[in-house]
Amino acid sequence: MLEEIFQDIQSDLRYDHELNGCLNCGICTATCPSAHYYDYSPREIVQLLWTENLEGIYDAMQEKIWACAQCYTCAARCPFGNSPGGLVMLMREVAIKHGMESAKNVLRPFSRVMLKLISTGNQLSPDMINPDHFADWGPNISKVSAPLAVLRKAIPMATLNTTKTAWEVNLKTSVELYTIWEETGVLDQLETIDENLFDVISDIMEEKREDWEDFLDEQDDED
Repeated sequence: MLEEIFQDIQSDLRYDHELNGCLNCGICTATCPSAHYYDYSPREIVQLLWTENLEGIYDAMQEKIWACAQCYTCAARCPFGNSPGGLVMLMREVAIKHGMESAKNVLRPFSRVMLKLISTGNQLSPDMINPDHFADWGPNISKVSAPLAVLRKAIPMATLNTTKTAWEVNLKTSVELYTIWEETGVLDQLETIDENLFDVISDIMEEKREDWEDFLDEQDDED
């Protein structure tokens, strides 16, 4: 199991580009925002991978890799040209591929965003931006949670006059996005992490594809 996980990380085409060695200077950790607030060290990630410490890598994938903010300050500062942030990204992808519990726990709160993205083509919508979901925005969030339906109607572009989506994505674009997510393995990863969400999204995709086929048939009939 441990060897398989490491092989998946190491076999990625980005691995050799992101890991060149380590001088153990600690510059990456000294400039890392996450290291100041969490039990996380970019240098530790590089050392674990460079020394092929399989148990240490597995342990880091249980929690520590999810503390990285993906700001890539580490990559910009490393004198050896390493990218700890890039390596963390590889480790996260492998954690998802293997359905690790840490990945499920971290990604579970984003299920609503994922559903919104795949069903509408938008990551966020105005009705999702409210004090309950964005408490860390402080008191100014109250300005956003004003009568959104009224405010959106003031926007000249008709495609933006909605609070359920950031804008309306046309049917053809939605179907094309589904194909991309299928071909790139995104949906396979989703099924591994959240099977219920995968089933819901599959139903939505099937309905939209049927709608697209109906639209094409109507166009043929008109011709």
